[in-house]
Amino acid sequence: MDTDLDTGKLVAFLGGLLLMLVIETFLPGRSRPPGRLQRLIFHGGIALANTIFIRFFVYVPLLLWFVLVEQQGWGLSRWLGLTGYTELLVSLLVLDLFDYFWHRVNHRVRILWRFHKAHHTDTSMDVTTSLRFHPGELVISTLIKALWIVIWGPSVIAWFVFESLISFSSQFHHSNIDFPDRIDKYLSMVVVTPRYHASHHAVDRAFGDANFCTILSLWDRWFGSYNCPARGGATTSQEGSLGLPEVRQEAFSVKAWLSEPVNDSNLLQSR
Repeated sequence: MDTDLDTGKLVAFLGGLLLMLVIETFLPGRSRPPGRLQRLIFHGGIALANTIFIRFFVYVPLLLWFVLVEQQGWGLSRWLGLTGYTELLVSLLVLDLFDYFWHRVNHRVRILWRFHKAHHTDTSMDVTTSLRFHPGELVISTLIKALWIVIWGPSVIAWFVFESLISFSSQFHHSNIDFPDRIDKYLSMVVVTPRYHASHHAVDRAFGDANFCTILSLWDRWFGSYNCPARGGATTSQEGSLGLPEVRQEAFSVKAWLSEPVNDSNLLQSR
């Protein structure tokens, strides 16, 4: 595996995070969430802990698995003889489709929702929300990605480009940024915009049970999970309109966040 690709992924992650922080600081799409410094410290701590954990216990086995799959020539893309830019573009589409279904399953299967719920317990939404994931969910996601790798067999470059796009897209659509109605209308026909995804985090289940896409927005429309956000971001502009109402008081408790998967008192039906 090329270490330069790994470094490039890190640079893209840090660059995207910094860019969104700057934009939402000077051009916020919604009212700024209270305790912004607390949010940055809390979510930054989560990201650091997750990075160390994943790096030591998950990342290397996944890379070794990737090498094995590549050496054995497994995967549909290789069997179809896809190479070069064709393989890159098709792989990005296929992997984004896999990610769409995986996100949707996380909201439908109760045991998976226990872990994914930790992400949705944020009471507001800005770029730091993109860092708020339970380590258990990341481990499970890595195992699922190992299946994607052997099923599709993407090239190393396609995989790292996909991972970088996933990271940047998550930072972008979680950020406290908004576009004028006309621009958002057409932009969201192609990619997931902040308004598009903010409705996915809405307390209102009519919105929270939809809009599962990460990069491209076409999958929601094709598979019947699209719910059009209100014009002007009305569904996400009011205090208390985001997150899960039953855990609002403990949104920034490390203990509550870590124990969310086993906290039966907070376990509701899937979103």
